[in-house]
Amino acid sequence: MTKREEVTRYLDQLLDSARFKDYCPNGLQVEGRPEIRHIVAGVTANQALIDAAVERGADTLLVHHGWFWRGEDGRVVGLRKRRLQTLLANDLNLIGYHLPLDGHAELGNNAQLAGRLGWIPDGRFGDQEIGWLGRPQNPLPLGKLGRDIALSLGREPLVIGEATRPVARIAWCTGAAQDFFDEAIAAGADAFVTGEISERHVHTARESGVAFIAAGHHATERYGVQAVAMNVAARFGLRCEFIDIDNPV
Repeated sequence: MTKREEVTRYLDQLLDSARFKDYCPNGLQVEGRPEIRHIVAGVTANQALIDAAVERGADTLLVHHGWFWRGEDGRVVGLRKRRLQTLLANDLNLIGYHLPLDGHAELGNNAQLAGRLGWIPDGRFGDQEIGWLGRPQNPLPLGKLGRDIALSLGREPLVIGEATRPVARIAWCTGAAQDFFDEAIAAGADAFVTGEISERHVHTARESGVAFIAAGHHATERYGVQAVAMNVAARFGLRCEFIDIDNPV
């Protein structure tokens, strides 16, 4: 049995959450039971994940995409009311970490994605150094890089670029980081990997000769929250499970 404050304090320190300027609050977002025994981890705090946590008897949700985003409608109505009502009725804690979970050097989304694909990180770029730079273990054609990503993530990525183009330098940032593309080009990348793509980036890729791979927002961000959850579970002796609510984006 572990006090909620012990877990949140540990996570704040582990992920250095105070360092980041973010679009949402990081840490405890909705207060539930004061003691934590069973954590359900997931990418996004949607109704399906909340319901699954309730069914499994969890007391805490740990997510990457939590609530209370800057600029969104703050009224508690409709689906927002239902989500919050389910949390409060079941005394569930909601703990969320956004940019801190992207940026952690070992447990973060970018680190975990690199580990799965065998990329060797050697630099950072972009706002708050969220973007990562590195290289594959050996240079490879763009088509092979796309196939490796598909096999690892279980999702076919959108690849903009010539399949035969050699890739020796990769820039990546999980999620919706398509606006880092220009900086990735300036950093000397042969290919940029993120979750989503905007219409204009197709033209940028074609005209710059730097490939763009949109590998899925959800698909690229499944692994950091799992790594952090396992770390917390081991640290405090808690029960922890990851539930993947599929999202094709």
